[in-house]
Amino acid sequence: MLAEFGSVVDAVRCAVETQQAMAERNTGVAEDTRIELRIGMNLGDVIVEGDDLYGDGVNIAARIEALADPGGVFVSGTVYDHVRDRLPFVFDDLGEQQVKNIARPVRVYRVLREAPLANPPPQAREGSARNALVEALEPPALPLPDKPSIAVLPFANMSGDPEQEYFVDGMVEEIITALSRIRWLFVIARNSTFTYKGQAVDVKQVGRELGVRYVLEGSVRKAGQRVRITGQLIDAATGAHLWADRFDGSLEDIFELQDKVASSVAGVIEPALQAAEVRRSSDRSSQNLTAYDLYLRALPMLLSFSRDGILAALRLLEQAISRDPSYGPALGQAANCYMRLCMDGWTDDPRSDLRKGVDFARRALERAGEDADTNAIAATVLGYFGEDIGTMAGLADRAVSFNPSSARGWYLSGVLSLWAGQPDAAIERVVKSLRLSPRARVGTQHNVIGYAHLFQRRFEDAAAALLLAIQEHRANPQSYRALAACYAHMGRLDDARQVLEQLKALNSPILPEVERYHRLADREVLLSGLRMAMGEVR
Repeated sequence: MLAEFGSVVDAVRCAVETQQAMAERNTGVAEDTRIELRIGMNLGDVIVEGDDLYGDGVNIAARIEALADPGGVFVSGTVYDHVRDRLPFVFDDLGEQQVKNIARPVRVYRVLREAPLANPPPQAREGSARNALVEALEPPALPLPDKPSIAVLPFANMSGDPEQEYFVDGMVEEIITALSRIRWLFVIARNSTFTYKGQAVDVKQVGRELGVRYVLEGSVRKAGQRVRITGQLIDAATGAHLWADRFDGSLEDIFELQDKVASSVAGVIEPALQAAEVRRSSDRSSQNLTAYDLYLRALPMLLSFSRDGILAALRLLEQAISRDPSYGPALGQAANCYMRLCMDGWTDDPRSDLRKGVDFARRALERAGEDADTNAIAATVLGYFGEDIGTMAGLADRAVSFNPSSARGWYLSGVLSLWAGQPDAAIERVVKSLRLSPRARVGTQHNVIGYAHLFQRRFEDAAAALLLAIQEHRANPQSYRALAACYAHMGRLDDARQVLEQLKALNSPILPEVERYHRLADREVLLSGLRMAMGEVR
């Protein structure tokens, strides 16, 4: 074991020495001829096949390498545990990082430099004094706002054509505008972020100077009439990459392309930001949680599609509301919980839950302002509980006018269109939601698409969508009901009865209430299919 530990120590020491040698080699060298390495290290089991190595040990090392700074050495927690007291280096704890294709978060450390000597020579002491003076003169870091905060840095023009600067800058302005429509997000204005234009900046420095938790940076490359726009979202506190993507398009209509990319970026960043905020909140102590923290902790439970999950989310949301009675997002989601309990037959007192749901939804509308998601959620709950469906659909359409990049707003607009008897319009709106948030979980969207096809008697298309919905959310009883009805109408009664058996295991009634569907033909196709499927299953 000592020999094994020694090999890890030697490997880390060798990595640091290699990076130091590369830094010396790059001194005075033109930027385009420099060589900079990223080194990621992990300790774990590997599978050897010839010259190839496989296994989580190798995968984690590769993911840590991707997180590393150019010229940096990053190591996993397992490496740190073996070498921390045996090397004269400082290890900067970057916390747990969620990395691709690895189930559990990985703790990552940055190897910074050799630790200071106990009695440094006079020159070193003088240098330290100068550094302390510089640090004292630097402005203090701005405090973070009480909601997620982001700065969009000027994108790099990779086209080699100075004439394209106007297009690149316009692209960034459009993205800032699109993100500003997300009301739960604090977005730094253009006139602050553009002070970094043309500079090589450290995102951690940007985070401190602008007082933001997240930074979006990117580049634009033009070739002929085609353009490629890339972006990456970075946690300014740790330097960890949370999201990256690219968008390709034609320059035939520059302004349309700018608008399309800006909406797409805003749509895909929103769930990435929310997921990062949920993880951050879950790491906090359960004492002295704010209304915002309680709200964040409730969000994953809303995806459980179980009675216990909805009730647990509701308890957290009601705690959040007791701390901040005017917190619109918590009011809206609390209303949503009561709707879900009634919709899936999980309520012990339907009339009381209806009253509570309507009360929360109306309070949410009063406080929503131009928050697209809260407006759309409240409109959906009120539409379910009997308010005029046309008016509620109009409220949802108004919500997405506040923020055209709101994937949830478009999805709920589709839900209300489905209930109003407009299945094809529902599909159109839900597909828009999927385009805006292609990496989010898509079970609920495919559930609505499945119902829309069922109501139009396109049973093959409905079954395909509903199977996708069940694959994504196996505990959602609504998808099983619609799929059983589809199979029955298709003459696949054995399959329909098997689906009903799965539905029974969810402790949800087979025949749902259908009053929310305002077109009688829609109610009939669902109920008649379920009755055919039931047979002896009652």
